[in-house]
Amino acid sequence: MNELVIPKSVLIDMDGVLIRDDAMIPGADEFLARLDATGRRYLLVTNNCLYSPRELQSRLQSLGLHVDLDHLWTSPLATARFVSDQRPRGTAFVIGETCLHEALADVGYQEQSDHTDFVVLGETWRYSFDDFAIAIRLLENGSRFVATNPETTGVSLAGTLPGCGAIAALLQQASGVAPFFVGKPNPLMLLEAMRTMRATAEETLLIGDRMDTDILAGVQVGVASVLVLSGASNSRDADRYPYRPNWVYDSVAGLVEHC
Repeated sequence: MNELVIPKSVLIDMDGVLIRDDAMIPGADEFLARLDATGRRYLLVTNNCLYSPRELQSRLQSLGLHVDLDHLWTSPLATARFVSDQRPRGTAFVIGETCLHEALADVGYQEQSDHTDFVVLGETWRYSFDDFAIAIRLLENGSRFVATNPETTGVSLAGTLPGCGAIAALLQQASGVAPFFVGKPNPLMLLEAMRTMRATAEETLLIGDRMDTDILAGVQVGVASVLVLSGASNSRDADRYPYRPNWVYDSVAGLVEHC
C-alpha cells in the first residue's frame, strides 16, 4: 500500500470522524488547523439533515472546532440542489427539520400539500402521522419521492433513534413508491462537493467512518479514501465488504503528519 500523502482537496465526514457523542474526537482540531495552514481545500460532507450549516458551525465551535460556513456541505443542501436541477422552482411536500425547509426555499421551491412535484423526506424530532398520510397520498397520485439520506438508524446519548431510511421504508411500503436517496453513498453528494471545490477525483481524498456510506461513495466517484475507526465501522468491516478503503487509521489524529 502506498504511503498516504494528503492531496490538495479533502472531503471529510463529520459524525464519527471529527465529533462523536457530543465531544470532539481528539486530534480533530489539529487536523483541520493543519489543512488550513497548508492551504488545502476541504469540505465537511455530512448526511446529517437535522441542522443547518450555521447550526452545525455553532455546534462544532462549542466542541472546539472552528469551521467556516463555506466548508460545510449537508444532505439538505445537496437534496435542494438536486430537486432544483431536476425541476427548477417546483413544488414539494416536505417532512423534516427547519434546515430542509430553508434549503428548498433558498432554491425557489414552494411547499404545498397537494399535487406536488416531490415528496421530500428528511429527519425530524417531530414526525407526524398526518404528514405520513399526506405523503402517501401524494406518492400514490404521482409525486416523486426524494429522501436526504439512507441511514436507517441514528444515535443519541439516550440510544438508537429511527433514521431517514427507516421512515422512507415505511412510506415506500404504504405507497409502493421507492425513494431516491441523495446523500451518501449516492455519488451525487460527493460530485457536487467536488464541483463546489473545483476539484478532480485524482486530487481528492475522502475521510469517513462508515464503509456502507462514506467509503462506498468514494469508490463510486473514484477518489482515494481513508477509513477512520473512531466511528461506526471497525477494522473487521474494512475486510468484510467487496470494496476497501485505501488506508485505515484509528482516527484523524494519525493523519496530521501526512499533511
